[in-house]
Amino acid sequence: CTVIFTIMATKDLHKPILVLFCNLAFSDLFTSSSGFWISVLFITNPDITISGSKDMLAPYAFYTISILSTIYNLVSIGIERYLAVAESIRTRFRVSRKHSLAAVLINWVLAFFFGCLPLMGWNCLHRENNLSVLYSPFCVDYLIFITIPNCVVAFIVPLFTYLSIIIILRKRKFKMKACGQATGTYRSAEIQVARSSIFIWLLALVSYAPFFAGVLFDATNHQCPLDLYPSAYIFRNCTAMLVTMNCLGNPIIYTLKTKELGAKLKALKCSSGNRIHACTI
Repeated sequence: CTVIFTIMATKDLHKPILVLFCNLAFSDLFTSSSGFWISVLFITNPDITISGSKDMLAPYAFYTISILSTIYNLVSIGIERYLAVAESIRTRFRVSRKHSLAAVLINWVLAFFFGCLPLMGWNCLHRENNLSVLYSPFCVDYLIFITIPNCVVAFIVPLFTYLSIIIILRKRKFKMKACGQATGTYRSAEIQVARSSIFIWLLALVSYAPFFAGVLFDATNHQCPLDLYPSAYIFRNCTAMLVTMNCLGNPIIYTLKTKELGAKLKALKCSSGNRIHACTI
């Protein structure tokens, strides 16, 4: 919430990449909120989170929407960084704020469409076959449909963009050395934000990999749900904890790695008198 408020309230931070960071913070907030909803249901009625019921359909759907939004936003950040770094060398091209806002809108439309499919009827409330063990009343084929393609996209696209960024920046550094220019101060904003984006992507891979592994296990499992109790459900809860830790880690990473955003957040800690004094100076 602090990151969202800071970016929205500060005009200097209305840049394309920070718009995507703000949307990522909103996705993390949405993920944490829907995860808290599921936790409350688990505390009040643990049986429905194991056997599955209509009450779990909406929380799981919103949880899916938030995860998909996070994945699409990570892909958008990788593409934006590639365009900003690669094209700036040749044509001084910059992705505009309108482009980032359009990407945010498309990300949420896709996330809501795919995430709300169970609410539209693609669920296993009234049939036992093809029922997910870990995430009932979701169907196994629905989980495979949203997991495998999005997992491939979330891994390959950022990997390609970040490797390309690293190669481009290394070539740029060697050209500066060849021209006799100093490289000690070669710490441009593109490098800082690219590093932040890479850390966020790696954190997402570590956090979401067990969740996707659980879905694949669910798809290949043919055992009775009672035989999997309690180990499989403990694993499911651990994957939810990792997803929540990812939501906490993202703001920390781009607050520490993006100096401009970090400076604005530190300014919020100062008293109003100190801020007025600083502005006067």
